[in-house]
This record gives sequence, C-alpha cells and structure tokens, in this order.
Amino acid sequence: MSKSYRQGQILKLIRSKPISTQEDLAHELKTLGIAATQVTLSRDIRDLRLVKTREGYQETSADESGPQFSMLASEFLHDVRCAQNLVVLKTAPGHANSVAVALDNEEWPEVVGTIAGDDTILVIAPDSATANAVRAKFLEILKPA
Repeated sequence: MSKSYRQGQILKLIRSKPISTQEDLAHELKTLGIAATQVTLSRDIRDLRLVKTREGYQETSADESGPQFSMLASEFLHDVRCAQNLVVLKTAPGHANSVAVALDNEEWPEVVGTIAGDDTILVIAPDSATANAVRAKFLEILKPA
C-alpha cells in the first residue's frame, strides 16, 4: 500500500465523517484494509496539514497555514513548565499535535523543535535561559485579553 494511497483514503475519511482521534482514524483505515501505526498516522496528519478541531480532523487549504498558534493555545493549552532547556506544554487530550503543528508554523527562532504526543508537547530550546524566555512567551499568549 503506497503512502499516497493511504493519505488519499485519510482525506476521503475525514471529509465524509468526523474523526476525532488517531485511534479512530486507524480503526477506519483498518476497515478499509489499510494498516497504519500511530507514528505513520502522525506523519500523515502533518504531511496532509490536517488540524484537529472540536469537530474532528479537518484540512487546511493550500494557501493557509492552519489555525494561528495563539488561537489554539488559548483554547487547548493548560500548563507550561520548564525543565532545563525543555518546555513542556500540557494540552487538552488529543490536541497536542495540532497545537505543535501551529507552533512549528510560527517558526520561532528560539525553538529548535517540537515533539507532540496526545496531550503533551515537548518544546526544545537551545539552553535553559532560552527555555525560560519561551515559557514567558507562552504565558504572555495565555493571558486573558
């Protein structure tokens, strides 16, 4: 089974019904005879520029980069903590990937990279001081307007 075929089926599925989790997506693909690991689905979601909304995964158009990080952060980000050069973000369950993609799209120069799980994002900074500055930036975004 080719990557493009699998991704085409993913698009077909999310266009036809609400799919809220990678587990649901894997189950739907399996009913089509397509086996896919969680890692593969994460890559496919990123490649297809899908974002997770309250209604499930949705596409972004080719000319838009998806929801703004600040909008997603204010809605789904629950906690921000530092651990040396790392910033740990806690999100609502199932929303870490879309928040991480939006953060990656922001291209903050002080962020080396991100890794997203289900409800946790690991933000990597080059050093502790920068991590603390990034944490402060996150907290500023979360301040009520």
